[in-house]
Amino acid sequence: MAAERLQKLMAAAGLCSRRRAEELLRAGRVECNGRVARLGDKADPERDAIAIDGQPLRAAAEPLLVLLNKPIGVLSSCHDPEGRPIVLDLLPAELARGRGLHPVGRLDANSRGALLLSNDGALTLRLTHPRHEHRKTYRVWVSGHPEATTLKHWARGVSLDGRPGLPVQLRRLGQRHDATLLELVMREGRNRQIRRTAELLGHPVRDLQRVAIGPIQLGDLPEGRWRRLDRREWPDQDPRP
Repeated sequence: MAAERLQKLMAAAGLCSRRRAEELLRAGRVECNGRVARLGDKADPERDAIAIDGQPLRAAAEPLLVLLNKPIGVLSSCHDPEGRPIVLDLLPAELARGRGLHPVGRLDANSRGALLLSNDGALTLRLTHPRHEHRKTYRVWVSGHPEATTLKHWARGVSLDGRPGLPVQLRRLGQRHDATLLELVMREGRNRQIRRTAELLGHPVRDLQRVAIGPIQLGDLPEGRWRRLDRREWPDQDPRP
C-alpha cells in the first residue's frame, strides 16, 4: 500500500485519535524502522516497522462505535496525568485498552450524558468535522427565569471571544422557583460554549446533560453505562464529497 502519515496510520489502527497521535509524535514516543519518527513522517505498514513506546503498531481492529452515558466528574480523555477518572475507566478492560477506543469529541468534566467512543479514525473525523453538521441536543438547567428576549438573543447566536455564534434551536421545557430547564440543539461545539453563553446572559448553568448526538439518542441508558452501536445506527456511513 502507499505510504501514509504516521498519525493517520495510528488513528486507523484504533490506537488513539489523530490529535493524540500527533502528541505522541511530538513527544518522541513513536519509532519507524528503529529511529524516532517526527510529525509529518510517512510509512507503509506493510513494509515499515512502526512502534509506540516500544510496542509494535497493531493492525487495524474491527471498527467500533460505543455510546456512553458519562457521569459528572469523569474526563473525556484516554489518560490523565493527575490520575482523575477518565471515560475508559467505565469500560471493560478488553474494550478500554485492547481495542483502541477513544472519545469522539468532548464533554467537559462537569457535564454529563451522551459521549461517543470509537477506534476508527475515519469515523471519528466524519463525526467531528464541522461540514457534516452533526447536531447535538442538550437539556440544561439554568439559574433564574430567562426572559423571552434573552432566549431570542441566545437562539440567534451569541458571540464569544470576538467570534459570532451560530443560531441555536432553543425552547423552554419547564421551570421551578429558582431555575429553568431549556433544550438546546446546536451545530457547533466550542469549548464550554453553553456554560459561557449562559453566564454571559446572566443565567449560569446548574446542570448540563447531552441527550443526543445527531440521530443517536441517549434514551434510557443508565448513567455510567455504555452500549455498542450497531452499524445501522452509525451516522454518515459515507462521507460527503
